Amino acid sequence: MSNSWPKLDYNKYKDTAALVHLWTQIVGKIRLRKMPWLNHSWHVSLYVTPTGFTTGSIPYKNGMFEIEFNFIYHLLSIRTSEGKNAKMPLESAPISSFYKQINGHLKSLGIDVTIHAAPNEVDPSIPFAEDHAPRIYDSKEMQNLWQAFISVHNVFVKFRSKFIGKCSPVHLFWGAFDLAVTRFTGKTAPEHPGGMPNMPLRVMQEAYSHEVSSAGFWPGSEQSPQPVFYSYSYPTPADFGKQIVQPSEAFYSEEMGEFFLPYDAVASSNNPNETLMSFLQSTYEAAANTGNWDRKALEFDFSSFELVH
Repeated sequence: MSNSWPKLDYNKYKDTAALVHLWTQIVGKIRLRKMPWLNHSWHVSLYVTPTGFTTGSIPYKNGMFEIEFNFIYHLLSIRTSEGKNAKMPLESAPISSFYKQINGHLKSLGIDVTIHAAPNEVDPSIPFAEDHAPRIYDSKEMQNLWQAFISVHNVFVKFRSKFIGKCSPVHLFWGAFDLAVTRFTGKTAPEHPGGMPNMPLRVMQEAYSHEVSSAGFWPGSEQSPQPVFYSYSYPTPADFGKQIVQPSEAFYSEEMGEFFLPYDAVASSNNPNETLMSFLQSTYEAAANTGNWDRKALEFDFSSFELVH
């Protein structure tokens, strides 16, 4: 873990990532059921922490609880404001085993929750309790991938700080298992047509109810076996994909309607932080300029405040 931008090999971590993805779906659905609805489904996401991923504080009865994945000691912990806690190992096992264990721990802590117990945004969507296939958890590969999430998170946070309009947190969406940050113009958008597998149309339309420029990091899939950064605009301006963006390895996919940048191009560069920032800034400008955003009202650089106490 000495390299803050580790080399990622999808073929080495794909099985572990697929398993953790489904774990986060279970935990994220618990947060979904216990949190009040926030615009654009911000109430469902997880967050990167110094030890892994967390739900943050979830209100319950007269207190709160938190569920955290720890990728240093490879444990899942549930903590309550009453001082109660439960832990379970993160290890190779079927999804059904994880689902049964976490439900047992929640019950022992007096946390009553019923979720829609099948994955979203994946196909096929096998119910958690019925997914008995063997699964592999490689602790070293997960630590490596999590370290990449940390490095990406830190750049995303700095990028977010330069925008004073409405902007999402830097958060992990468990539907597609991507870390994202989204800026808004404040204007309403055309009704979204939907299209994500096993995702209600109403939820998609609320998520994209307003104009956005969104960027993120995605570990990849069998269909696209490499980790990448992405950036898109909704709605997509006519000339968005024709804009020149940085760095030179970035490209526009007509099929997806998004800009992409391979993770390797960032991690192997002389200055990964600046390389990624150039992609985030130039693709945002592509969206803002072609979409006629009021940039003067939405942007501000707080760097001059950094030495103010």
